[in-house]
Amino acid sequence: MRPEQSSVIPVEVLRGFRSRDDTTREWAAQVSAVALDLLQRWELRPEGTVRSGEAGVFIPVRRADGTPAALKLQVPCAETTAAIIGLTRWQGAGIVRLLDSDADRGGMLLERLQGDRALETVEDDDAAVRVVGGLLARLHAVAAPDGLPRLATVTAEMIDDAPAAARVLDDDGRSRLDRWVDTVSAVADDTGDRLLHWDLHYGNVLAADREPWLAIDPEPLVGDPGFDLWPALDSGWSDDPTRTDALRLVRRRFDILTEMLELDRHRAAAWTRARLLQNTLWDIEDGQPAISAAAKLVDDALLAAHSSDMR
Repeated sequence: MRPEQSSVIPVEVLRGFRSRDDTTREWAAQVSAVALDLLQRWELRPEGTVRSGEAGVFIPVRRADGTPAALKLQVPCAETTAAIIGLTRWQGAGIVRLLDSDADRGGMLLERLQGDRALETVEDDDAAVRVVGGLLARLHAVAAPDGLPRLATVTAEMIDDAPAAARVLDDDGRSRLDRWVDTVSAVADDTGDRLLHWDLHYGNVLAADREPWLAIDPEPLVGDPGFDLWPALDSGWSDDPTRTDALRLVRRRFDILTEMLELDRHRAAAWTRARLLQNTLWDIEDGQPAISAAAKLVDDALLAAHSSDMR
């Protein structure tokens, strides 16, 4: 006998999705039925607490053979399809293993990780960023498959959108944005061919059983590895106004990551500024006509690192 829909995904778990755009609201209205169908098709038994994340819903499950897993459900879209393509190509090397999927319905069956223990809990920041560096090295070592968005396209769109966005900024913000555009344009002739995660911050690294740490929630993109550094550089400090060591922390993380990944520091800094440009364009689109303090700090840290390199 199939369980009632309300017993699979509690109403309160979906409440936040019902206040978003029309597509997400429609998905939230149907996702419990999708969950029931996938539980039956993949012979899964739900167990534990259902939780929601930024992109979707996670249901702890037990497979027919008794192994634990997690059913992830999110809006069927290009990003969901890209995640499935990327996870299929990585085959669990440094990242959560994909056990089954249904792209048309936004369903992914994943190995179960320790959701209550993220890399954010590690107090030694050098150790934490080295975990990220090790995971990125493994993820970038895999050849990118077809069917994924490319950094070349993302870069061209950013450069095209920047002039209009700059008009809403003050003089300092406009000057900084223009410098970022020039920097990104200088490296845009070679956008790379590696398989990137795109969002590997400390919260997207979880403890696991088969390895100490694994990456989760990729947004796969084909491009230069330097474009993958910013999430780790920004992790943990940007929401804490009491931090006084953020500039040093960002420089230290940049040093460690570029060394571990054997990146050209100039190009890595340029692609990190591409992330600052991208985030600022998104902020302006969302009605925030200013460059964030966090983006300015990362930019300043990169300038300081460059000055140190020139000595």
